[in-house]
Amino acid sequence: MTATAACLTGALVLTACGGGGGSTDAGSDTGEVTFWDTSGPNESPVFTKIAQDCATKGGYKVKTETVAFDAALNNYKTAAQGGQGPDVFRAEVAWVPQLAKNSLVVDLTDTDLAKDTSDFLETPLGSTKFEGKSYGVPQVTDSLALFYNKKLLTAAGVQPPKTWAEVKDVAAKLGGEKSFFLNNDAYYALPFIYGAGGDLVDADSKKIVVNSAANVKALQTAKGLLDAKAASTALDPSNSYNNMQAGFSSGEVAMVVNGPWSVADYLKGAAFTDATNLGIAPVPGDTAGKGSAPVGGHDYVIRQGTKAKASSVKFIQCMSGTDAQVQVAKELGLLPTRKSAYDNADVKAQPVVAAFEPVAKAAHARPWIPEGGQLFDPLKIAYADFLAGKKDAKTALDEVAKAYQDQVVPEYSIG
Repeated sequence: MTATAACLTGALVLTACGGGGGSTDAGSDTGEVTFWDTSGPNESPVFTKIAQDCATKGGYKVKTETVAFDAALNNYKTAAQGGQGPDVFRAEVAWVPQLAKNSLVVDLTDTDLAKDTSDFLETPLGSTKFEGKSYGVPQVTDSLALFYNKKLLTAAGVQPPKTWAEVKDVAAKLGGEKSFFLNNDAYYALPFIYGAGGDLVDADSKKIVVNSAANVKALQTAKGLLDAKAASTALDPSNSYNNMQAGFSSGEVAMVVNGPWSVADYLKGAAFTDATNLGIAPVPGDTAGKGSAPVGGHDYVIRQGTKAKASSVKFIQCMSGTDAQVQVAKELGLLPTRKSAYDNADVKAQPVVAAFEPVAKAAHARPWIPEGGQLFDPLKIAYADFLAGKKDAKTALDEVAKAYQDQVVPEYSIG
Protein backbone atom coordinates (compact mmCIF):
# COMPACT_ATOMS: atom_id res chain seq x y z
CA MET A 1 0.00 0.00 0.00
CA THR A 2 2.97 2.30 0.47
CA ALA A 3 5.51 3.41 -2.10
CA THR A 4 9.19 4.18 -1.97
CA ALA A 5 9.89 7.81 -1.26
CA ALA A 6 11.75 9.40 -4.13
CA CYS A 7 10.26 12.80 -3.25
CA LEU A 8 10.79 14.14 0.24
CA THR A 9 8.07 15.55 2.43
CA GLY A 10 7.91 19.30 2.78
CA ALA A 11 7.05 22.37 0.79
CA LEU A 12 10.67 23.49 0.50
CA VAL A 13 11.58 20.67 -1.86
CA LEU A 14 8.39 20.44 -3.82
CA THR A 15 9.41 22.95 -6.47
CA ALA A 16 12.27 20.64 -7.35
CA CYS A 17 10.11 17.53 -7.16
CA GLY A 18 8.36 17.67 -10.48
CA GLY A 19 6.08 19.78 -12.56
CA GLY A 20 6.01 23.32 -13.77
CA GLY A 21 4.23 26.16 -12.03
CA GLY A 22 1.94 28.92 -13.07
CA SER A 23 -1.41 29.01 -14.81
CA THR A 24 -2.36 27.05 -17.86
CA ASP A 25 -1.88 28.70 -21.21
CA ALA A 26 -4.67 27.27 -23.32
CA GLY A 27 -2.70 27.85 -26.49
CA SER A 28 0.48 26.03 -25.49
CA ASP A 29 1.64 22.70 -24.21
CA THR A 30 5.11 21.96 -22.92
CA GLY A 31 5.01 18.42 -24.30
CA GLU A 32 6.49 17.05 -21.07
CA VAL A 33 4.35 15.30 -18.46
CA THR A 34 5.51 14.86 -14.89
CA PHE A 35 3.73 11.88 -13.35
CA TRP A 36 3.60 11.24 -9.62
CA ASP A 37 3.28 7.49 -9.10
CA THR A 38 2.09 6.48 -5.63
CA SER A 39 2.37 2.72 -6.16
CA GLY A 40 4.59 0.41 -4.15
CA PRO A 41 8.07 -0.92 -4.99
CA ASN A 42 6.66 -4.10 -6.53
CA GLU A 43 4.50 -2.06 -8.91
CA SER A 44 6.29 1.18 -9.78
CA PRO A 45 8.81 -0.32 -12.26
CA VAL A 46 5.93 -1.65 -14.37
CA PHE A 47 4.05 1.65 -14.31
CA THR A 48 7.24 3.52 -15.18
CA LYS A 49 7.86 1.29 -18.20
CA ILE A 50 4.27 1.67 -19.44
CA ALA A 51 4.56 5.44 -18.98
CA GLN A 52 7.70 5.57 -21.11
CA ASP A 53 6.09 3.42 -23.79
CA CYS A 54 3.07 5.74 -23.82
CA ALA A 55 5.31 8.78 -24.21
CA THR A 56 7.23 7.19 -27.08
CA LYS A 57 4.04 6.30 -28.92
CA GLY A 58 2.34 9.62 -28.12
CA GLY A 59 5.14 11.96 -29.12
CA TYR A 60 5.63 13.68 -25.75
CA LYS A 61 8.04 13.27 -22.85
CA VAL A 62 7.20 11.85 -19.44
CA LYS A 63 9.07 12.03 -16.16
CA THR A 64 7.86 9.51 -13.57
CA GLU A 65 8.54 10.23 -9.91
CA THR A 66 7.61 7.75 -7.21
CA VAL A 67 6.21 9.34 -4.06
CA ALA A 68 5.42 7.79 -0.71
CA PHE A 69 1.74 6.86 -0.61
CA ASP A 70 1.31 7.99 2.99
CA ALA A 71 2.68 11.47 2.22
CA ALA A 72 1.41 11.83 -1.33
CA LEU A 73 -1.90 13.60 -0.71
CA ASN A 74 -0.47 16.27 1.56
CA ASN A 75 2.55 16.76 -0.72
CA TYR A 76 0.27 17.13 -3.72
CA LYS A 77 -2.04 19.64 -2.03
CA THR A 78 0.88 21.74 -0.81
CA ALA A 79 2.51 21.72 -4.23
CA ALA A 80 -0.67 22.34 -6.23
CA GLN A 81 -1.73 25.25 -4.01
CA GLY A 82 1.60 26.86 -4.86
CA GLY A 83 1.26 26.24 -8.59
CA GLN A 84 3.75 23.39 -8.52
CA GLY A 85 3.67 19.60 -8.50
CA PRO A 86 3.01 16.95 -11.13
CA ASP A 87 0.93 17.24 -14.25
CA VAL A 88 -0.66 13.84 -13.63
CA PHE A 89 -1.20 12.34 -10.19
CA ARG A 90 -2.12 8.77 -9.23
CA ALA A 91 -4.74 9.51 -6.58
CA GLU A 92 -6.41 7.09 -4.19
CA VAL A 93 -10.12 6.94 -4.99
CA ALA A 94 -11.13 8.77 -1.80
CA TRP A 95 -8.88 11.73 -2.64
CA VAL A 96 -10.54 12.69 -5.90
CA PRO A 97 -13.69 14.45 -4.57
CA GLN A 98 -11.58 16.29 -2.00
CA LEU A 99 -9.17 17.57 -4.65
CA ALA A 100 -12.08 18.47 -6.93
CA LYS A 101 -13.85 20.45 -4.22
CA ASN A 102 -10.63 22.38 -3.56
CA SER A 103 -10.10 23.10 -7.29
CA LEU A 104 -6.77 21.31 -7.32
CA VAL A 105 -7.55 19.03 -10.29
CA VAL A 106 -8.81 19.73 -13.79
CA ASP A 107 -12.49 19.24 -14.65
CA LEU A 108 -12.26 16.64 -17.41
CA THR A 109 -15.93 16.70 -18.38
CA ASP A 110 -15.35 18.39 -21.74
CA THR A 111 -12.18 16.47 -22.62
CA ASP A 112 -11.76 13.26 -24.59
CA LEU A 113 -11.22 11.44 -21.29
CA ALA A 114 -14.90 11.78 -20.38
CA LYS A 115 -16.47 11.27 -23.83
CA ASP A 116 -16.99 7.51 -23.64
CA THR A 117 -16.67 5.84 -20.27
CA SER A 118 -18.98 2.88 -20.95
CA ASP A 119 -16.08 0.39 -20.85
CA PHE A 120 -15.27 1.21 -17.22
CA LEU A 121 -16.76 -0.71 -14.31
CA GLU A 122 -19.52 1.36 -12.73
CA THR A 123 -18.28 1.42 -9.13
CA PRO A 124 -14.67 2.52 -9.84
CA LEU A 125 -15.99 5.08 -12.33
CA GLY A 126 -18.16 6.55 -9.57
CA SER A 127 -15.04 7.57 -7.67
CA THR A 128 -14.06 9.99 -10.47
CA LYS A 129 -17.23 12.07 -10.19
CA PHE A 130 -17.96 15.12 -8.07
CA GLU A 131 -21.13 17.18 -8.29
CA GLY A 132 -21.97 15.65 -11.66
CA LYS A 133 -18.61 16.37 -13.30
CA SER A 134 -15.65 14.13 -14.15
CA TYR A 135 -12.32 14.75 -12.46
CA GLY A 136 -10.43 11.51 -12.99
CA VAL A 137 -10.02 8.28 -14.92
CA PRO A 138 -9.91 4.89 -13.13
CA GLN A 139 -6.48 3.27 -13.13
CA VAL A 140 -6.88 0.12 -11.04
CA THR A 141 -9.59 -1.08 -8.71
CA ASP A 142 -9.36 -3.33 -5.70
CA SER A 143 -11.32 -4.79 -2.85
CA LEU A 144 -10.79 -7.21 0.00
CA ALA A 145 -10.99 -11.00 -0.21
CA LEU A 146 -10.31 -14.00 1.98
CA PHE A 147 -6.78 -15.32 1.43
CA TYR A 148 -6.14 -18.84 2.66
CA ASN A 149 -3.37 -21.40 2.80
CA LYS A 150 -4.67 -24.29 0.67
CA LYS A 151 -2.39 -26.91 2.24
CA LEU A 152 -3.46 -26.00 5.77
CA LEU A 153 -7.16 -26.05 4.92
CA THR A 154 -6.86 -29.29 2.97
CA ALA A 155 -4.95 -30.97 5.78
CA ALA A 156 -7.66 -29.87 8.21
CA GLY A 157 -10.41 -31.10 5.90
CA VAL A 158 -12.17 -27.74 5.69
CA GLN A 159 -13.42 -25.57 2.84
CA PRO A 160 -12.89 -21.79 2.67
CA PRO A 161 -15.55 -20.41 5.04
CA LYS A 162 -18.43 -18.45 3.53
CA THR A 163 -19.73 -16.97 6.78
CA TRP A 164 -18.14 -15.57 9.93
CA ALA A 165 -19.88 -18.35 11.84
CA GLU A 166 -18.04 -20.88 9.68
CA VAL A 167 -14.74 -19.12 10.44
CA LYS A 168 -15.50 -19.75 14.11
CA ASP A 169 -16.60 -23.34 13.47
CA VAL A 170 -13.43 -24.41 11.63
CA ALA A 171 -10.99 -22.64 13.92
CA ALA A 172 -10.26 -25.60 16.16
CA LYS A 173 -9.15 -27.65 13.15
CA LEU A 174 -6.87 -24.84 11.97
CA GLY A 175 -5.06 -24.11 15.21
CA GLY A 176 -7.54 -21.97 17.11
CA GLU A 177 -6.26 -18.39 17.25
CA LYS A 178 -3.83 -19.18 14.43
CA SER A 179 -6.66 -19.93 12.04
CA PHE A 180 -7.40 -16.28 11.21
CA PHE A 181 -5.65 -12.95 11.78
CA LEU A 182 -8.02 -10.03 12.31
CA ASN A 183 -6.46 -6.74 11.24
CA ASN A 184 -7.79 -4.03 13.55
CA ASP A 185 -7.54 -1.22 11.00
CA ALA A 186 -10.70 0.68 10.03
CA TYR A 187 -10.66 -0.34 6.35
CA TYR A 188 -10.66 -3.98 7.44
CA ALA A 189 -13.72 -3.39 9.59
CA LEU A 190 -15.74 -2.59 6.48
CA PRO A 191 -16.38 -6.20 5.39
CA PHE A 192 -18.07 -6.78 8.74
CA ILE A 193 -20.01 -3.50 8.47
CA TYR A 194 -21.08 -3.87 4.84
CA GLY A 195 -21.79 -7.57 5.27
CA ALA A 196 -24.20 -6.73 8.09
CA GLY A 197 -25.99 -4.16 5.94
CA GLY A 198 -24.37 -1.14 7.60
CA ASP A 199 -22.44 1.90 6.40
CA LEU A 200 -20.53 4.88 7.78
CA VAL A 201 -22.61 7.75 6.41
CA ASP A 202 -25.60 8.16 4.15
CA ALA A 203 -24.41 10.89 1.79
CA ASP A 204 -27.75 11.25 0.00
CA SER A 205 -29.66 12.07 3.19
CA LYS A 206 -26.63 13.65 4.92
CA LYS A 207 -26.85 11.34 7.90
CA ILE A 208 -24.19 9.75 10.08
CA VAL A 209 -25.08 6.07 10.44
CA VAL A 210 -21.82 4.63 11.76
CA ASN A 211 -23.40 3.93 15.18
CA SER A 212 -26.38 2.02 13.80
CA ALA A 213 -27.64 -1.22 15.33
CA ALA A 214 -26.33 -3.08 12.25
CA ASN A 215 -22.84 -1.74 12.86
CA VAL A 216 -22.92 -2.60 16.54
CA LYS A 217 -23.75 -6.16 15.54
CA ALA A 218 -21.00 -6.11 12.89
CA LEU A 219 -18.30 -5.17 15.39
CA GLN A 220 -19.58 -7.72 17.86
CA THR A 221 -19.24 -10.37 15.14
CA ALA A 222 -15.59 -9.40 14.68
CA LYS A 223 -14.83 -9.49 18.40
CA GLY A 224 -16.75 -12.74 18.72
CA LEU A 225 -14.00 -14.40 16.68
CA LEU A 226 -11.40 -13.23 19.19
CA ASP A 227 -13.52 -14.19 22.19
CA ALA A 228 -14.03 -17.68 20.75
CA LYS A 229 -10.24 -18.06 20.25
CA ALA A 230 -10.97 -18.39 16.54
CA ALA A 231 -8.74 -15.45 15.58
CA SER A 232 -5.92 -13.26 16.83
CA THR A 233 -5.12 -9.59 16.39
CA ALA A 234 -2.36 -7.14 17.28
CA LEU A 235 -2.67 -5.19 20.51
CA ASP A 236 -0.55 -2.46 18.89
CA PRO A 237 -2.60 -1.13 15.95
CA SER A 238 0.45 0.33 14.23
CA ASN A 239 1.90 -3.16 13.82
CA SER A 240 -1.33 -4.97 12.96
CA TYR A 241 -0.87 -5.05 9.19
CA ASN A 242 2.77 -6.13 9.34
CA ASN A 243 1.96 -8.82 11.89
CA MET A 244 -0.82 -10.12 9.66
CA GLN A 245 1.49 -10.22 6.64
CA ALA A 246 4.27 -12.00 8.51
CA GLY A 247 1.95 -14.57 10.08
CA PHE A 248 0.25 -15.51 6.84
CA SER A 249 3.39 -15.44 4.67
CA SER A 250 5.22 -17.79 7.03
CA GLY A 251 2.34 -20.27 7.24
CA GLU A 252 1.71 -19.62 10.92
CA VAL A 253 -1.74 -18.17 10.16
CA ALA A 254 -4.16 -20.03 7.88
CA MET A 255 -6.42 -17.18 6.71
CA VAL A 256 -6.47 -13.38 6.40
CA VAL A 257 -8.54 -10.73 4.66
CA ASN A 258 -6.54 -8.51 2.32
CA GLY A 259 -6.37 -7.00 -1.16
CA PRO A 260 -4.61 -7.88 -4.42
CA TRP A 261 -1.72 -5.53 -3.65
CA SER A 262 -0.57 -8.00 -0.96
CA VAL A 263 0.00 -10.93 -3.30
CA ALA A 264 3.54 -9.98 -4.34
CA ASP A 265 4.62 -9.98 -0.70
CA TYR A 266 2.85 -13.27 0.07
CA LEU A 267 4.62 -15.02 -2.80
CA LYS A 268 7.96 -14.11 -1.22
CA GLY A 269 6.96 -15.96 1.97
CA ALA A 270 7.92 -19.49 2.96
CA ALA A 271 4.32 -20.71 2.82
CA PHE A 272 3.88 -19.72 -0.82
CA THR A 273 7.07 -20.68 -2.60
CA ASP A 274 4.54 -22.74 -4.53
CA ALA A 275 2.24 -19.96 -5.73
CA THR A 276 -0.62 -22.41 -6.26
CA ASN A 277 -0.87 -22.80 -2.47
CA LEU A 278 -2.37 -19.30 -2.23
CA GLY A 279 -6.15 -19.49 -2.20
CA ILE A 280 -8.49 -16.54 -2.72
CA ALA A 281 -12.23 -16.47 -2.00
CA PRO A 282 -14.89 -13.79 -1.33
CA VAL A 283 -14.93 -12.39 2.19
CA PRO A 284 -17.30 -14.19 4.51
CA GLY A 285 -20.58 -12.57 5.46
CA ASP A 286 -23.28 -12.90 8.08
CA THR A 287 -24.92 -15.38 5.71
CA ALA A 288 -23.42 -17.38 2.86
CA GLY A 289 -23.06 -15.36 -0.31
CA LYS A 290 -23.75 -12.09 1.48
CA GLY A 291 -20.18 -11.01 2.14
CA SER A 292 -19.40 -7.47 1.05
CA ALA A 293 -16.09 -5.67 0.80
CA PRO A 294 -15.22 -2.02 0.08
CA VAL A 295 -14.10 -0.79 -3.29
CA GLY A 296 -10.63 0.70 -3.39
CA GLY A 297 -8.18 1.63 -6.08
CA HIS A 298 -6.62 4.60 -7.80
CA ASP A 299 -7.54 7.20 -10.40
CA TYR A 300 -5.52 9.43 -12.70
CA VAL A 301 -6.10 13.17 -12.24
CA ILE A 302 -4.58 16.25 -13.88
CA ARG A 303 -3.34 19.12 -11.74
CA GLN A 304 -5.16 22.40 -12.06
CA GLY A 305 -2.58 24.82 -13.48
CA THR A 306 -0.66 22.30 -15.55
CA LYS A 307 1.19 23.62 -18.57
CA ALA A 308 0.87 20.26 -20.32
CA LYS A 309 -2.86 19.63 -20.31
CA ALA A 310 -3.13 18.25 -23.85
CA SER A 311 -0.15 15.93 -23.35
CA SER A 312 -1.55 14.87 -19.96
CA VAL A 313 -4.86 13.93 -21.54
CA LYS A 314 -3.05 11.79 -24.14
CA PHE A 315 -0.90 10.26 -21.41
CA ILE A 316 -3.92 9.23 -19.31
CA GLN A 317 -5.72 7.88 -22.38
CA CYS A 318 -2.77 5.57 -22.95
CA MET A 319 -2.14 4.66 -19.29
CA SER A 320 -5.80 3.81 -18.71
CA GLY A 321 -6.32 2.09 -22.04
CA THR A 322 -7.13 -1.57 -22.42
CA ASP A 323 -3.62 -2.54 -23.53
CA ALA A 324 -2.00 -0.89 -20.51
CA GLN A 325 -4.56 -2.40 -18.13
CA VAL A 326 -3.95 -5.86 -19.59
CA GLN A 327 -0.22 -5.45 -19.07
CA VAL A 328 -0.71 -4.33 -15.45
CA ALA A 329 -3.04 -7.25 -14.77
CA LYS A 330 -0.70 -9.81 -16.34
CA GLU A 331 2.49 -8.59 -14.69
CA LEU A 332 1.21 -7.43 -11.30
CA GLY A 333 -2.09 -9.19 -10.74
CA LEU A 334 -3.81 -5.84 -10.14
CA LEU A 335 -7.43 -5.47 -11.15
CA PRO A 336 -8.43 -3.64 -14.35
CA THR A 337 -11.14 -1.01 -14.33
CA ARG A 338 -12.09 -1.70 -17.97
CA LYS A 339 -14.53 -4.48 -18.83
CA SER A 340 -12.64 -5.16 -22.06
CA ALA A 341 -9.44 -5.95 -20.15
CA TYR A 342 -11.19 -8.80 -18.34
CA ASP A 343 -12.04 -10.32 -21.73
CA ASN A 344 -8.35 -10.73 -22.58
CA ALA A 345 -7.24 -14.39 -22.52
CA ASP A 346 -4.03 -13.63 -20.61
CA VAL A 347 -5.97 -11.68 -17.99
CA LYS A 348 -8.46 -14.52 -17.63
CA ALA A 349 -5.51 -16.84 -17.01
CA GLN A 350 -4.01 -14.60 -14.30
CA PRO A 351 -5.05 -16.41 -11.09
CA VAL A 352 -5.26 -13.38 -8.80
CA VAL A 353 -7.29 -11.34 -11.27
CA ALA A 354 -9.56 -14.27 -12.02
CA ALA A 355 -10.20 -14.82 -8.31
CA PHE A 356 -10.80 -11.14 -7.61
CA GLU A 357 -12.96 -10.35 -10.64
CA PRO A 358 -16.28 -11.33 -8.99
CA VAL A 359 -15.13 -9.65 -5.76
CA ALA A 360 -14.38 -6.38 -7.54
CA LYS A 361 -17.59 -6.39 -9.52
CA ALA A 362 -19.61 -6.88 -6.32
CA ALA A 363 -17.59 -4.41 -4.25
CA HIS A 364 -19.46 -1.94 -2.07
CA ALA A 365 -19.08 1.70 -3.14
CA ARG A 366 -17.70 4.02 -0.48
CA PRO A 367 -19.27 7.46 0.01
CA TRP A 368 -17.71 9.60 -2.73
CA ILE A 369 -17.64 12.81 -0.70
CA PRO A 370 -14.70 15.19 -0.17
CA GLU A 371 -14.48 14.06 3.45
CA GLY A 372 -14.51 10.34 2.58
CA GLY A 373 -10.87 9.77 3.43
CA GLN A 374 -11.31 11.41 6.83
CA LEU A 375 -13.90 8.86 7.94
CA PHE A 376 -11.26 6.24 8.73
CA ASP A 377 -9.15 7.76 11.52
CA PRO A 378 -11.93 7.98 14.15
CA LEU A 379 -13.15 4.49 13.22
CA LYS A 380 -9.62 3.08 13.39
CA ILE A 381 -9.19 4.22 16.99
CA ALA A 382 -12.64 2.98 18.04
CA TYR A 383 -12.31 -0.39 16.29
CA ALA A 384 -8.93 -1.13 17.85
CA ASP A 385 -10.15 -0.06 21.30
CA PHE A 386 -13.24 -2.23 20.98
CA LEU A 387 -11.32 -5.31 19.84
CA ALA A 388 -8.92 -4.80 22.75
CA GLY A 389 -11.87 -4.83 25.15
CA LYS A 390 -11.47 -1.21 26.22
CA LYS A 391 -15.02 -0.18 25.18
CA ASP A 392 -18.27 -1.82 24.20
CA ALA A 393 -19.36 -1.55 20.56
CA LYS A 394 -22.16 0.99 21.08
CA THR A 395 -20.00 3.34 23.13
CA ALA A 396 -17.12 3.11 20.66
CA LEU A 397 -19.36 3.79 17.64
CA ASP A 398 -21.22 6.61 19.38
CA GLU A 399 -17.84 8.29 19.86
CA VAL A 400 -17.09 7.82 16.16
CA ALA A 401 -20.43 9.39 15.24
CA LYS A 402 -19.70 12.40 17.44
CA ALA A 403 -16.22 12.74 15.95
CA TYR A 404 -17.72 12.67 12.46
CA GLN A 405 -20.18 15.44 13.36
CA ASP A 406 -17.62 17.55 15.22
CA GLN A 407 -14.67 17.15 12.86
CA VAL A 408 -15.59 15.63 9.50
CA VAL A 409 -19.16 16.29 8.29
CA PRO A 410 -20.66 18.90 10.66
CA GLU A 411 -23.61 19.46 8.34
CA TYR A 412 -24.71 15.82 8.75
CA SER A 413 -27.16 14.70 11.44
CA ILE A 414 -26.64 11.59 13.54
CA GLY A 415 -28.98 8.65 13.01
